[in-house]
Order: sequence, then structure tokens, then C-alpha cells
Amino acid sequence: MCLPRLRDSATFRMSVSSTALPPHPAPAAGVLPSVMRRPLPWLLAWAAAHVALRVALSSALRWDEAEQTLWSQHLAWGYGAQPPLYTWLQWGLNAVLGPSVLSLAVLKHLLLALTYLFMGLAARALLPPRTAWWAAASMVMLPALGWSSLHDQTHTVLVTAVTAGTWWALIGLVQSPRPARYALLGFMLGLGMLSKYNFALCAATLGLAALSVPATRAVLLARGLWITAAVALALVLPHALWLADHWLATAVAITDKLEVRPAGGRIDGLGELLVTLLATLLLWTLLAAWAFRGAWLRALSAGAAPSTSAAPWAKPLLARYLAGVLAVFVGMVLFGHVTEFKEHWLQPLFCVWPLAAFVWRPQLESAPGGRRFTGAVLGVALLFFLATAAYPWVAGWRGRPGELNQPIRALTEQLRAAGYDGRSPVIAADHMLAGALRTRFAAAPAAVCDGDAQPVAACVARQLAAARAAGGGWLLISRDDRLPTGWWADAQTVLPAGSAPRVLALPRRYVPEGSAPAYYRFIWFPREG
Repeated sequence: MCLPRLRDSATFRMSVSSTALPPHPAPAAGVLPSVMRRPLPWLLAWAAAHVALRVALSSALRWDEAEQTLWSQHLAWGYGAQPPLYTWLQWGLNAVLGPSVLSLAVLKHLLLALTYLFMGLAARALLPPRTAWWAAASMVMLPALGWSSLHDQTHTVLVTAVTAGTWWALIGLVQSPRPARYALLGFMLGLGMLSKYNFALCAATLGLAALSVPATRAVLLARGLWITAAVALALVLPHALWLADHWLATAVAITDKLEVRPAGGRIDGLGELLVTLLATLLLWTLLAAWAFRGAWLRALSAGAAPSTSAAPWAKPLLARYLAGVLAVFVGMVLFGHVTEFKEHWLQPLFCVWPLAAFVWRPQLESAPGGRRFTGAVLGVALLFFLATAAYPWVAGWRGRPGELNQPIRALTEQLRAAGYDGRSPVIAADHMLAGALRTRFAAAPAAVCDGDAQPVAACVARQLAAARAAGGGWLLISRDDRLPTGWWADAQTVLPAGSAPRVLALPRRYVPEGSAPAYYRFIWFPREG
């Protein structure tokens, strides 16, 4: 089979250009709302508002935030069960803003903004302006993206942004196959594999779907594909070599997240998959059905302008991709006996759902329910923002305080009053406390000895030896609501004789007066000699 040449085949250029859309006519001034005419300033304002809210809410950290704060103390080719890209980005931002709640929030919300931007660019290549805005902005109505990502996600946020970028790169490549676009696709694929390992499923399914459609297959099998492969390989190879040396530990950590039932779990697994799919897509589907109503069922009229229709290859590409992803999940249940699914696993794979819906029904651009749908998108975004602001207050009022209710600022003040110098190593009994103190004492290295990676006594002894070798003191600290049984008894076997922890009882934030305080125990050992 003779493949078309990338640059000098006029036949190939004609076949590709026939699949592209004619330019969409520019909308008249005032026809579209400001948020649609100039989405970027609004998107940046939305991200900045969320950053300001997160910084104002609490100095405490959630699980993934604390994990990144600790991991980003140094650069490595791999961290735990996740690829390293998010931690590299956090390390770089920490170098500019310092390890802080601000740097954590800026990175996350910058990536969320890029997710909407990339999907908007992908949609704009296929759809008129208003429909393209809906396809991108309405991703906020996917709860895993619009709500859960605001709270405790890191790698999932990154891989979703890269997935949206991959769709943008692929669509642009099909419409205009040039070397730079092949390189951009390879760049996105490489970043995806450095973001989260489940991106491999997205890339493989998207590749198979593209190969099944003649127009996209012609582009992918052109000689420019070597550029895509070379760029992706160059990005991934160093981490792949590291992963080869740490494959067993990484595989165990990944498979531990899957609940596998060897026999009799297929019905439970299919039911769990259905529930997770509904939790991911139902809110968007219901609001879109409410807004556009019968317009979903009307076919595109024969006299409709070509500019209101998506490129003919886009419909089968999106449909086959989504069908392929669903088939893989069903196969995981039927053949892998997986019985548990989580929304954030589906988030990057199904973030293209709104785009697919509007590509299948481009006539919604002029449907009478457009204002209702725009209002629903903005209303859900505002609702999630307000709910995020109220979250710690509601948790405290219900008597179930969470991480954001921890009095980290007050704890910092008490530790300074007790003599802690803010530079000596922090050794904590849980990683969220270690991470939070790292953001408050930027000059102090922080470590966690929770008994998971190695016994508590051995971990504490190793950290104390490192502190002594550096000629400094050390701070050993725990919080009672996350204190493993017997932790202090194990730690004291390697502490200097007579060491006993002091106890701090500090009122939690955003809780009713008279609520139980948060208890912390610590030993501050100054520089020896």
C-alpha cells in the first residue's frame, strides 16, 4: 500500500481539505452574550475567583494537595503510583510562589482553565461560535469535572486538560495536516502519558476510532506520523525507563485501587459501571434535555447552511470513540471481574461528551432553548462556586469537620511560641499534617512516618539521624484524629530518654461554639549542643 506523502501529494491535500468545514460566518455584534464573544477573560476571571476562594478558605490541605506538597520537595522520574508531570509542574510553581496554598490553587485552576480552553478550540473548529461555547463551558455540568475537581484532584485534573488538548490537536491535524500539527499531537500524547496512566486507554481508543474513519485514517497513516511518534517517545522515554525499574511496585499500587471479585461479581460490576456513568453524565443530559426539549429529536434540515454542520468525519469519530471506551469498561467487568468504578476515572474519558452531543445535533445553534441552556451552564458554575465556599461551614455545622476545618494557622502560631525555629525538619504522623506545615514553614523539609512504607520506629529513627547529621533540631508532631494506634509508643522507642509530647487543644475553624477542639501532640527538640 502506498501511503500519501505529507507535503508533495496534491491528491492528499485535496482529500483532506474536502473534510474541513468552510469558515463560520462571524456573528453580528451583540448577537452573542459577552461571555461567548470573549470567553478568555471570563475564563481567567473564573479561575482567579476560585484561586482567591481557596486561599481564603483555609491553610489546611486536602489529601492530594498534601501529597503534592511533599512530593514536590524534590524532582524525580516517578512518584508513587502516578507519573511525574503534575509534581514537576508543582515544583516549578513552588519555586516562584513558594510551597503554599496559593501555588497549589494556581496550578489546579490554571489546568482547569486550559481544559475548557482546549475543548473550546476543538469545538470551534467543528461548530459555530455559540454551540462551540456550549460544548466547552457545559463540561462544568459533569459533576466529576465541575465539582469534584474543585476539591481534591490533581493528576485527574491534569490528564483531563491534556485529553482536551489531544482532541484539539487531532481535529486541527485532520483539517490541516502539517508537520507542526503532527508534532503538536505527539506533544499532547507524550504529556498525557506523563499525566496519568489511564491516558493510555484514551489514546488507544481514540487512535482505533480514528483509524476506523476513512478521512482521519488517511491523515494518521501519512508519513508525518513519524513526527508524532518521535515527539511522544522523546517525552515519555525517560520516565518509561524509570518505570521499567519500578514496575512491580507501581503495578501493585495501581491494581490496589481496583476492586476485583474473581467470581460472581459481573452483575455487581455492570451495576456499578451504570451508576458511575449516570453520576458522570446524567446532570448534563437532563439539563440539556430540559433546555432544548424537542430540538434534540429534529434532524438537520436539507436546506441548512453547510457552516452549521460538523465535518462529516467528526460524527463517526466521536461516536466510535465513546462506544470504544464503554466497551473497554464493560470488558473490564466481564473479563477482568472489576466491580468498582469511580467518577474521576471516567472524567477524562467522557469529557468529550458535550462536544459529541452538539456535533451530532448542530441545529441546536439556532434552537429556541439556547438561552435556557446558557443560563443552566452559568447557574451550575455559580452554584458549584457558592457550594465550595460554604463547604467547610456546612461540615462544621453538621458536626463532621473535615480537613479545611483544621486550625493550621493557629497551630503554626503555637509551634512558634513553643520555640520551633521554622527551619528544622518536620516529622509528622500523617501526610496531610506534614504537607500543611510545609506550606507554613517553607524553609523546613517535611517528612511523614505513618507506618505504611516502613515501621514507625524505623522511619522516625531515619529522620532523626538525618536531622542530627545536618546539625539541626527536629519537630515530631501528630494530630489525634488521624493518629495510628500505638504511634507515639513506637516513636518513643527511638527518641531521647525522657522525651514526652506536649498537647495542644485548638478550636477548629467554621464550627459552632462549644464544639470539640482539634488535639495535636508534638515534641520540639532544638539543635543539639
